[in-house]
Amino acid sequence: MTQESAPQQPFDGPPLSLEEELAAARAEPEPAPSIETVNESLKDGLNRCPKCGGTDVQLRGSTGNLVCLFCRHEWQEARVEEEFGLGEGIDQLEGTVIASGAQRIQADVADVLTFECEACGAEVVVDTAHALNARCHWCRHTLNVNKQIANGAVPDAVLPFRLTKDEAVEKIRGFASKRRLFAHKRFKAEFVPENVLGVYLPYLVIDARAESEYWGKAEVETRRWTEKQGDKSVTYYAADVYRISRKVAFTVDDLTIEGAADRADMGSGTTNNIVNSVLPFDTKNAVRWNASYLVGFTSEKRDLDVENLGPTLEDQLLSIGRSQVQPTLGRFDRGVRWEQEKVDVGGSRWVSMYLPVWLYSYRQESNGLLHYIAVNARTGETMGSIPVSKPRLLLAALTVGTVLEGVAAAILVATS
Repeated sequence: MTQESAPQQPFDGPPLSLEEELAAARAEPEPAPSIETVNESLKDGLNRCPKCGGTDVQLRGSTGNLVCLFCRHEWQEARVEEEFGLGEGIDQLEGTVIASGAQRIQADVADVLTFECEACGAEVVVDTAHALNARCHWCRHTLNVNKQIANGAVPDAVLPFRLTKDEAVEKIRGFASKRRLFAHKRFKAEFVPENVLGVYLPYLVIDARAESEYWGKAEVETRRWTEKQGDKSVTYYAADVYRISRKVAFTVDDLTIEGAADRADMGSGTTNNIVNSVLPFDTKNAVRWNASYLVGFTSEKRDLDVENLGPTLEDQLLSIGRSQVQPTLGRFDRGVRWEQEKVDVGGSRWVSMYLPVWLYSYRQESNGLLHYIAVNARTGETMGSIPVSKPRLLLAALTVGTVLEGVAAAILVATS
């Protein structure tokens, strides 16, 4: 009777020492954090300085860094593009991936929340409808809403302010001065730089993989001729008409959609929809959420969920798809009219992000319309609405008309 022995393992050299095993473990790449749980590591309401542990932290606008007001240490949170791999794997997305800050808002949760200060134990009330931080009235530590609370107030990322308030005031002053000829005199007289406010606005930033298809009619001109009809000459053309279809697959990286419903309401009695005219933002430079970036600024809470924005995403994807197929339509010199279109979103990834804007508002008393001038606090792009003086506008129109009449008369005299 023979006894089988255990199979021999191949000999790979002497066993590793403890130091070598630790070095090998450190050399292995760590998996990237999951964007679905991005905020779970932020447990208390304090943003601490990584050097001294202080909580009196705010943004230094000139550098875009956070600065501890106790030890003067400066740092910046990690860019989410690298930390969560947001620029990778877009062509392999499946289904709908939603980061923790973009999860569904629970409307039954109160805006006013009470937090216990981790520094001294005092209870501090934070009204998340208007701010995501408050200062403890006992120890003066800044208490921030860090963790993902149930009502969806906390985003995943934030793009820090770059332009200072003085720079924004000059941008707004320059924008208004170029239109001073038609501006209402009260608007010019009542411009107050102190009313220029820095605000973080909520957006959803989306990566998507999509396929769109289009059906329609296209024309190619075959002949053109002119016929005399009385005192007029009328031009006609003949064309071949084709039924065409196009299909294209593509990906989008960092598509930006507003997360607040009021800016989509064109009849709200305000001109705050102009904020979207200062896009795009350099969202690739957004950093991981840290409420200290909000100190000294106001913020607006997101009130639209991913399911609310599905149709908006599809409309934008269809528009992108049309631009993708445009180069294939050159031979149709009489144009193309699309009659049907559809889009299939194979996969999407949604991240909630705060983007920085400088805003100036002015209420026009004659009609109650609230005008805004917005400055992209990263690029300086400026756009806005200014109340117009109707008498000035009418005078300008009459003046232009008189000048044109004079020019026409001069031409007739010169040619007669």
